[in-house]
Amino acid sequence: MTMHNKTPHDLGYLIGLFGVVATLLWIGIFKYTPTEALQIKPLIENHPLISWMYHVFSVQFVSNLIGTFEIFTALMLIVSIKKPHVGYYAGAVASLIFVVTLSFILTTPGTFKVVDGVPLTDFFLFKDIVFLGITLITMQKGHQAIQARRQTA
Repeated sequence: MTMHNKTPHDLGYLIGLFGVVATLLWIGIFKYTPTEALQIKPLIENHPLISWMYHVFSVQFVSNLIGTFEIFTALMLIVSIKKPHVGYYAGAVASLIFVVTLSFILTTPGTFKVVDGVPLTDFFLFKDIVFLGITLITMQKGHQAIQARRQTA
């Protein structure tokens, strides 16, 4: 697909993908700081599937590991723009990141509160619903590219 025949749908997808990539890179880099390592500690230590990591690794190492995973995923998503088949794997990995992040809403004590009769949550987690949608589209585009490659092979 050349630049001059992109549809508004493609442009919207690319803008959404840029937001996902920029956020993953930015947050991934920030994970290397002691401030962010301590910020995510309550999320990790209260999650039944990943809390074990603190029994094996230090708080900073766990944060670095997650940051590396986020940066690598962002780079894969960038590659998927030119090589759509990579998007299948990038989308799957990114979707996993966002599903786990969204699950923090349920596993972290104090995440939900009621203010003036309105239930609220930590909205920085809630944004991952949109990110999950974008990465599922990336995965779908990647699957279509893989199918197309198989048909021409």
